[in-house]
Formats: sequence, structure tokens, C-alpha cells
Amino acid sequence: MKKKWVVAGMILTALLFSLYGTYKLMNARTVQLFGGLTNRVVTDEKVVALTFDDGPTKNVEDILPLLDKYQAKATFFVVGKELESNLDIGKQLVEAGHQIGNHTHSHERMIFKRYSTIKEEVERTNQAIRATGFKGEIDFRPPYGKKLVVLPYYLNQHQVETIMWDLEPDTYFSSVEDKVNYVNENIQPGSIILLHPMYDQTRNEWRTIEGILRSLTQKGYEFVTVNELQAMGE
Repeated sequence: MKKKWVVAGMILTALLFSLYGTYKLMNARTVQLFGGLTNRVVTDEKVVALTFDDGPTKNVEDILPLLDKYQAKATFFVVGKELESNLDIGKQLVEAGHQIGNHTHSHERMIFKRYSTIKEEVERTNQAIRATGFKGEIDFRPPYGKKLVVLPYYLNQHQVETIMWDLEPDTYFSSVEDKVNYVNENIQPGSIILLHPMYDQTRNEWRTIEGILRSLTQKGYEFVTVNELQAMGE
């Protein structure tokens, strides 16, 4: 009987370690099982990538003049179904010289999904992105940053880069001041900053963007697209 309890304990321990490992891999910002992943670019140049997830929504019409004011280029990881409904906004992004990335069609978590489902999510969104006139490489960002096996496998098969981030002020703070201070205290050349301004009705995200643009510009940083940032990597 004692031996059975020992075996059961070992199995349970192995299961718990497996679940923990799966959880950590699913949420990892710096590694995945297949293909290329970038969460920051190693460079000596004072350049950073400002990235916006979700949408696009009409909030873009407030963000674009702000980016233009600071001569900043950004990367917008868009949701396919939103882009299909707001194709004119997507075209504005392209005309302004910004990069558009793929954030799936539905914005559902891409874990425990079939290969065919992931294929449809990515390719349908790519079609919408191309309809905006965007000609550049289409990078991918997983919704909620979650990925396991099938998604990285699919992306690797199609030579698609996974773009994560190293600074995520929205995750840790609620006030504009705290978010801006967090970025300023942790910024490095080659950082990728994640923000979520698309559904904000308070304009706090707009103020956060302005604070980041103003303070980092004063420090001598230049804002470039993810593709441009990767080209500067060592």
C-alpha cells in the first residue's frame, strides 16, 4: 500500500510540474517552441517600437496626429474582424507610414486550437491587412500573449515572426503618471512597448501615449516600426 502511495505521489508531482511548465510556456515573453520570437531588439541606437493592440477603432483618428507631432512611427496589431469593419481606418494607418500586424481575426486565445482554426484566423486577417494597401512583412502577436505548440508551429511553417514586448504599462498600473514613469524607468534601446488605446473612452491611454512620446523624445529616443527596429538589431 505504501508503495502505491509513493507512486501516486510521484505521478501527481510530475503532473503538477507539467502543468506549471505548460502555464509558463504559454505565457512566456521570450521563448516559444518553434520559430522566431522578438520581445526586444539588441541595439546601441536609441530606438524603440511603440505597439498598439486591438481595433482598429475611431480612436486611431486621435492617435495619428499625436504620432505625427513627434514624428513617430508605430505598429498596430489589429483584429481581423475589426479591420474588416473599419477598412478606411486601416488605410489611414498605411498612408501615414505605420506598420500593421496580425492579432488574429477573432481575438480568441490561440491555445488548444486546431491547426485549421489557426490557419483561418491568421490568413483571413492577412487578407484584410493587404486590403488596406500594406505591402510590408506582416508580423504576428498572439492575443493575450498566449501560445503553446500549434500556433508557433503554424507560424514557423509560414516564416511569420512572433512579436511580444518587454514593457507593458497597462498590465501593472492604472494611472497615466505611473504608466509613463514605469516606461521611463525601464526603457532600453530596442524596447518594444505594448499599449491598448483602442477601446479607451477616458482618453487616459491617449495621455499615456503623449507622455511616453514626450518624455522619451526628450531623452533622445526615436520611435520606429517593429520591422524597422528588427533591421537595426545586432
